[in-house]
Amino acid sequence: MRPASTPRLPVTARVFVQRFSSTPRGARLARHLVVHRLDAWGVPYGSALSDTAALLVAELAANAVTHGRVPGRDIEVLLRLDAYTLRIDVSDSRGERRPMVTTAPEAEHGRGLLLVDALADRWGVLDRVPVGKTVRAELDLMPRDQRSLTGDDFTRE
Repeated sequence: MRPASTPRLPVTARVFVQRFSSTPRGARLARHLVVHRLDAWGVPYGSALSDTAALLVAELAANAVTHGRVPGRDIEVLLRLDAYTLRIDVSDSRGERRPMVTTAPEAEHGRGLLLVDALADRWGVLDRVPVGKTVRAELDLMPRDQRSLTGDDFTRE
């Protein structure tokens, strides 16, 4: 008799990368295309995950085109979906302008990142080589305590 095995989730990671013009129109297009791509991957329109991803992409892309714009340079959106996590990366060419969360209600800027902080399970800013920065937000699809750490079914960077 064989011992009961731990159920394993697939390790397939889906990746989508697209550059968009560093304009408000590019930011809107990024949001629409991300929701479309998620639907193609089996995350239906209007689901909690799709709606949350749309809000995160909208905020991060709007920040990139507003505060990270360099004339003639695009922004880049990367989605990575595996069995455990949806990762959203939005990159721009202005590495010296790091996003900051502002909690003061009278502040003109920075409140949008409060939304990112509230919606994402994790988020942060990474340097982008050779120039620029990437703002990353991650959404957990499964609580960490339900993940199997045997074999190849854990997330690798």
